[in-house]
Amino acid sequence: MPISAEEKRLLRELAWQVAEAAELPIQTERIRLWRDSNALVPKRAMILADPQNGWNELVPESTLKCQNPFARTIEMTLRRTIFRHQHIHDDYPITKIYPVEISIHKSSYGVENKYVRSDYKNGSYHIEPSIRTFDDMKKLRPAVIEVDWETTYKRMELADDILGDILMVQLRGVSFCRCGLTRILVHMRGLDQMMLDIYDKPEMLHELMAFLRDEQLREYEYYETKGLLSLNNGPNSFTGSGGIAHTDDLPSKDFTGRVRMKDMFAWGESQEFVGVGPKQFYEFVLEYQIPILKRFGLVDYGCCEPLDKKFDLIIDNIPNLRWVSVSPWCDRKVAAEKLGNRYVYVYKPNPSRICSPKPDFEAAEKDIRETLEIARGCSVHIVMKDTHTFFNQPERITRWTDMAVRMAEDMAQ
Repeated sequence: MPISAEEKRLLRELAWQVAEAAELPIQTERIRLWRDSNALVPKRAMILADPQNGWNELVPESTLKCQNPFARTIEMTLRRTIFRHQHIHDDYPITKIYPVEISIHKSSYGVENKYVRSDYKNGSYHIEPSIRTFDDMKKLRPAVIEVDWETTYKRMELADDILGDILMVQLRGVSFCRCGLTRILVHMRGLDQMMLDIYDKPEMLHELMAFLRDEQLREYEYYETKGLLSLNNGPNSFTGSGGIAHTDDLPSKDFTGRVRMKDMFAWGESQEFVGVGPKQFYEFVLEYQIPILKRFGLVDYGCCEPLDKKFDLIIDNIPNLRWVSVSPWCDRKVAAEKLGNRYVYVYKPNPSRICSPKPDFEAAEKDIRETLEIARGCSVHIVMKDTHTFFNQPERITRWTDMAVRMAEDMAQ
């Protein structure tokens, strides 16, 4: 189905709204604030709301008017940006950049994941291990990576034809570099079995982690060799678990135009090891992540897992560390003490305060005030994420961002 003239007209109207928002002086100020904060010379705490699944309520797919699949993708991106500008008053900088992703397909590692799912859409599921015995490990194969240049160039041509005189249409390769080895491991062994493996089958666990480490390094080296990496330090780049990655510390000083791992940041995390102590975390996870993370120019570490008992291991073993997650279950005082003014303190408020049937904005405000007091002297990013529902009350995210930005500005004075 070709993109119709009416669809093109609609997309251009939306693009003009984005372009007008991007021209506002506040966008330049936001970019400057992120750059300073990421350079560890913050002017104030930075605020970001990442609705994630909540977008399904803020900009429902049913409201889209385009019928062509690619046109619908463009429309959704533009409408979300416009919604951000109009209703989410955080520090997210709106730019004129419209990225078109290189179409890359990566195969499995030779085993297929199996799940027993609940009856609820996006509900819980149980993992049926695809690797049950040592013999099953013989099934593991290197992933095959394929680039669909025909689809990529067709999308680029279409986007440029529709938006090119309004927005900056850019071809973007791999820019989200995640080092979450246990995220893959848990789908091979199952969460409960992975925990038992630490005691019952440590050799098997080590062998699997070594395979995943080597495969991830091979994957990123392939992207680097083939010129498929794109810089991720711009004002429209998210750090791994929250915040904007804009920084002058990337790319590397010897950068000549071809992007390498050392010109980018990577995101390391291991949420699946949340219930595992520091010693086993280092032995079975961090030791396998370090060779990958050291290849990148900067590192963001952590997501929802509390790291207060693991900060020392992370700080001592990742020399290019810049951002560190402080989850709702982390000891905020320990985080402030360990991170100080050497790393960005990325705090994630508990989303339930604005996502429950009855939101508690008073508790949300108290939480932010306490955190800003505890982390005074740190470079702080406050990132509201995992907001999977607003109970169809979009004004909740507006109220939270207005409150959070006001408090960040007041406490910076």
